[in-house]
Amino acid sequence: MVTKTEKDNIKPYITKDGSSIRELMHPEKNGNSGQSLAEALVPAGAETLLHKHMKTEEIYHIEEGRGLMTVGGEVFTVTAGDSVYIPPETPHRIKNMGNTILRLLCCCVPPYSHENTLLVIDE
Repeated sequence: MVTKTEKDNIKPYITKDGSSIRELMHPEKNGNSGQSLAEALVPAGAETLLHKHMKTEEIYHIEEGRGLMTVGGEVFTVTAGDSVYIPPETPHRIKNMGNTILRLLCCCVPPYSHENTLLVIDE
């Protein structure tokens, strides 16, 4: 198993919520057992789809940019250096409020999977 990864050698893909991510560490590829770590990019003016993870708790850490975060009934601004905890079964999304890429790290326990992700219809 690979215990070290290099971001530039990891091919990005689109998640169910519409964000472009690179899985920096994932048990299916890297030997870690209980979590995944990914870098997500949200283009200027774009936002992820409102979604929730049935089993997974998630932490977003904003690396670059400015966004508007929705977690359950709360809506708040996030900027570089901020971290956000998202409990399982909690609808969430992030909108890029800046003119450049919004870049964030996403840590998931258990690891991210499409099967554990449900899109939520806005109420």
